[in-house]
Amino acid sequence: IGGAENTPPATTSFSAGENETSRQNMPECKVWRNPLNLFRGAEYSRYMWVTGKEPLTYYDMNLSAQDHQNFFTCDTDALRPSDTVMQKAWRERNPQARIKAAYQALELNNDCATAYVLLAEEEATTIVDAEKYFKQALKAGEMIYRKSQNCHSQSPQHEAQLRRDTNVLVYVKRRLAMCARKLGRIREAVKMMRDLMKEFPLLSMLNIHENLLEALLELQAYADVQAVLAKYDDISLPKSAAICYTAALLKARAVSERFSPETASKRGLSTAEINAVEAIHRAVEFNPHVPKYLLEMKSLVLPPEHILKRGDSEAVAYAFFHLQHWKRIEGALNLLHCTWEGTFRMIPYPLEKGHLFYPYPSCTETADRELLPTFHEVSVYPQKELPFFIHFTAGLCSFSAMLALLTHQFPELMVIFAKAVSIISVTGPRR
Repeated sequence: IGGAENTPPATTSFSAGENETSRQNMPECKVWRNPLNLFRGAEYSRYMWVTGKEPLTYYDMNLSAQDHQNFFTCDTDALRPSDTVMQKAWRERNPQARIKAAYQALELNNDCATAYVLLAEEEATTIVDAEKYFKQALKAGEMIYRKSQNCHSQSPQHEAQLRRDTNVLVYVKRRLAMCARKLGRIREAVKMMRDLMKEFPLLSMLNIHENLLEALLELQAYADVQAVLAKYDDISLPKSAAICYTAALLKARAVSERFSPETASKRGLSTAEINAVEAIHRAVEFNPHVPKYLLEMKSLVLPPEHILKRGDSEAVAYAFFHLQHWKRIEGALNLLHCTWEGTFRMIPYPLEKGHLFYPYPSCTETADRELLPTFHEVSVYPQKELPFFIHFTAGLCSFSAMLALLTHQFPELMVIFAKAVSIISVTGPRR
């Protein structure tokens, strides 16, 4: 949440009315907020206490600090002392200083919703405690939101305040739904997510549907998962690993239980199996790093608070939450294991030419190294290996070119060298 210097906040916002078209035009290597990011105090900090390793990078925490300054502050904060304190709290680097500032804000105003948000994220050491703080934030946030709604048309400052109060309310409701999901109240979490998406339909850029997909998969409500995919897996909407791999999982579910590579090689693939394989190839083309995590060929770490679409950070975040759903469907991982590498035969030069998506961006490795901890080995795009004869031909051509250059530069020496080689080859070496 905190950890930033006094830098201007990022341009990303939760506010309503954002245009999906602008999102389409974003560069390939834009960093996105992780829809399922963990809780600082209850999850990330506990990992650090146990392992002694810092799970979040400074770059990732700095992005979060800028996000929260943008989400939870506005120009009218100077009118409310508690909000002025919180504005400074979001910029603090030290976690204890942030928590202390949140308590100071509550002393000034017991209904300061953002102070409860900070305490829920940072001070609470369990999900139960975090949920208690978020419930207090919800009560305060709803009251402030209603007041802002009544006077938002009075001036531009009041409109900015309504946007900020909307951001706070949506954030709190989403986190409460995530608390319910983590505490095993899955149906309650699904209802909260659906209600939130219905109440704020213009906030689709928040990717709340990815939280909903994961919860529905936990319920094994596959028909509902398909209904969500039908709405969001659209050609005009931005894709994600969650969308592409969930679509592949549903198609794999229809055939994976009876799938056998030996049988398929004898009789050929059925229509349903072809559809499943094509869906897997589509998903792998979008993010080629995911299969190694799902197949447990590579170890997972805690997902970062921000991800890079099509990058290793997104693959870690997806597999961290969805590996259990692939394991639950019998044969799904076996089908993935047998077919995922076939994607790279379809795209000989993935960095220059794509098949179903744009060519894989070359900037992902650098950005992922900033987002993922140093103890994690960052996955890079699987390069297609060239056949041996190409390497041999290239070496032979290089050697021939070098000989031609030496002959041109030193003709007399090369003649002597050639005669010596021919004599040795005829007489053989002396014993």
